[in-house]
Amino acid sequence: MSLKLSRPRILTRAAKAGAEMYRRERDLARVAPRVFAKATRKSPVVADLAAAEAECEAERKEGVVTYSIERHISLLAALFAEARATQA
Repeated sequence: MSLKLSRPRILTRAAKAGAEMYRRERDLARVAPRVFAKATRKSPVVADLAAAEAECEAERKEGVVTYSIERHISLLAALFAEARATQA
């Protein structure tokens, strides 16, 4: 799956660095509990992560006070790592 995202460069760079350290077993439940609850060991979660990240992006753009850049980077890192895993 090819990801076509237009995000600030610093956000993307941080997420790509985080994707290198991402481990589904350790990180998915923390980053996206609802996605984790639906996931099985080998199930693709890219679409669900993309939806969660899109919500975060909307919050960022709207200036929502509860927006968390840490969560956004973590979601993007998980998304990049999971997308790469589906291509392998």
